[in-house]
Amino acid sequence: MALFEKKKVCSYEVIRESDDIILKIMCEKCTSLPSLEDNPICMSNTVDKLIESGNVTKIVFSQKRDYEYNFEQTQLLIEIARLYKKLYKKRDLFDYNSLYTGQCTNCVGFRYAQINNIVFNLLKSDPLGAYVEIKRLLRKERIKNEKLLKEECIPCQKNFISILEYLLDQLEKTKIVSIAKSETAGFRLGDRSIYRKIFNPSIKPDFMFTKLMAAYPANAEEIQTYKLHGTEITIFKLSETVQNLYHILPPEFRLSEEKYDLLDKAKKILSDYEPKKKEFVDPERMRQVFYNIGHDLLEDLSNHAGIRLSSKEADELTSILVRYTVGFGLIEILLADEKVQDITINSPMGQTQVFIVHQEFGDCVTNIIPTRTDSESWASKLRMLSGRPLDEANPVLDTELLIPGARARVAVITAPLNPSGIAYAFRRHRDKPWTLPLFIKARMISPLAAGLISFIIDGSRTILVAGTRSAGKSSLLGAMMTEIMRKYRVITIEDTLELPVSALKKLNYNIQSMKVASAMTKGTTEVPADEGIRTTLRLGDSCLIVGEVRSVEAAALYEAMRVGALANVVAGTIHGDSPYGVYDRVVNDLKVEKTSFKATDLIVVANPIKSPDGLHKWRRVTQITEVRKHWENDPMLEGGFSDLMKYDPKTDQLEPSKEVTNGDSDVLKSIAGNVKEWSSNWDALWDNILLRSKIKKTIVDYSARLNRPDILEADFIVKANDKFHNASDHVLEEVGSLESKRIFAIWEQWLKQSLKKKQPG
Repeated sequence: MALFEKKKVCSYEVIRESDDIILKIMCEKCTSLPSLEDNPICMSNTVDKLIESGNVTKIVFSQKRDYEYNFEQTQLLIEIARLYKKLYKKRDLFDYNSLYTGQCTNCVGFRYAQINNIVFNLLKSDPLGAYVEIKRLLRKERIKNEKLLKEECIPCQKNFISILEYLLDQLEKTKIVSIAKSETAGFRLGDRSIYRKIFNPSIKPDFMFTKLMAAYPANAEEIQTYKLHGTEITIFKLSETVQNLYHILPPEFRLSEEKYDLLDKAKKILSDYEPKKKEFVDPERMRQVFYNIGHDLLEDLSNHAGIRLSSKEADELTSILVRYTVGFGLIEILLADEKVQDITINSPMGQTQVFIVHQEFGDCVTNIIPTRTDSESWASKLRMLSGRPLDEANPVLDTELLIPGARARVAVITAPLNPSGIAYAFRRHRDKPWTLPLFIKARMISPLAAGLISFIIDGSRTILVAGTRSAGKSSLLGAMMTEIMRKYRVITIEDTLELPVSALKKLNYNIQSMKVASAMTKGTTEVPADEGIRTTLRLGDSCLIVGEVRSVEAAALYEAMRVGALANVVAGTIHGDSPYGVYDRVVNDLKVEKTSFKATDLIVVANPIKSPDGLHKWRRVTQITEVRKHWENDPMLEGGFSDLMKYDPKTDQLEPSKEVTNGDSDVLKSIAGNVKEWSSNWDALWDNILLRSKIKKTIVDYSARLNRPDILEADFIVKANDKFHNASDHVLEEVGSLESKRIFAIWEQWLKQSLKKKQPG
């Protein structure tokens, strides 16, 4: 239900949305921008409407954009409206005519007229001004009282002072006065600077639903500023919290009124056409179709309105239009920033800001507030994109999102699991695959660890990458995939597509992706994960990469490990913070036989490392552990786990264990046993690991010295790996052994020649 005021200018309605009661004031016919902080007339009119409408939780001014004042800010004015009503009922207290008995001839009514003006005019438009005026008037009257000579004036003066004291007491009880009291010294009537610190609306143009708190925070320290595709991004350190603020100002919030009109009209026209489910099968093509339609539509609308748009302006408006029709609005702005790693949006929508994890500044709150309309629109699009349900029977949706310039994993929860509505978590994937040299640069692994991992992958071992959430498991697994030689076929199995399959296909990998049913989804036509894994065994000789081991696919994966052992690498990710944690998860939770667990050759554990103050964290590989085969019941008690490398907090990197430096590694010996040059020759094997380590470190060093970050990316690393294998083959044929110095010399010569080529971009 809504209540409507009959006035043509600034009419209003009271709207109920879930738990919110919104006072929406229509300001289309106003000649100035609606603003509580800047406009005293606007504040006064709003207090009048609050007096009429009663208790509300939000105030929204609608004028091309929606300006929304949240619950806390709205309550400040509601207090003033209540105080006004209370004082209005006691208006006789301030009426000189009702107080004047006709016996006193010394007092005149102008003093009471002054009070009336403060209470019934100034209070609504400038409550802080009313407070200061009452306070100053009281001070003046007290001084005057001390100098009074006529006895008959004293009662009248005391009455007047008591009225001022009452008013001052009532004003000081309001929150707006208590907030600003310390800043009112020297206050001048008409100065609105204090209000600008108190009232800060979120802004939403007509054509979009998401709200943005555009103003910069008061008393905040600017840490960093950068621009991204026309969006201004500023990181603030907030004074009263450990969280930083990730503040964005995208181009759609800086448009002229006539451009807002064009976008609003274009969106209303496009909203009549809703994309069909089949069109979401190819979202990239669908976006292009909408872009073309939107571009033509905006040109027609601008020509009809007599508005000249340059080619650049038309392109910018079209991109915005697509983002708010078939796209995901401001979420796309966040995902376009490579430094944003995670995005979380909590329910109920419209009441809390979006949170992110920033690559440099950690956990941040943003100035973005999505609405319930946003939430429902995103859910519908994700259902169509994934083909998976999101309803009471399936309250969890795991899927992936591919948009221009970014891809992400998305987790959505709804009722009954989430009783307050829909909530989202986006995990942004790097635009390009991670590589081992990139992880060396980020100090997640050491050069020696990179050489060891490269050696083990070439040795066709079975590997589980373990860690807690956000430890970098999938990224590390993707980096390992770039170490697989391109001559081998690779099959990936995932329920949510996260691995860099598309990027590796572009690098000419022989790779096939398989998508299977999520363990959390019921009643879909997707193939179960365990059946998908068993299918790979019938697809020929292939490396098998499993996105995440979570449920019934564990038994099938270990079946593949046993069948695929000594043929090609088999690898996957799993939750677990230690080798024994992985064993416990696989055997006790996922019900894999103990003897089957022995098919695991290597466990690579990645965990976040925190600073002592708890404010910072870094991703590190903390253990590379082999699983030995001699144990019977408990690998921990029977020496079934042997660390090859372990994280040392003093050096902040992985260090080799005594076992591996002394040649006591069953996995490495097993690899050596299949290679004539290394059989019974630990020194030759270890020399090859050191050679791989040296090559990885050399790439990182050259990248830093020459400012060539591009050579750390997958396209160059894959070529460098190919050259290493070709150089090894050449030296082996030439001298009959894998002489590391000669291999490195050939490889480094290739590197130097490659670096002479012009840097991309």
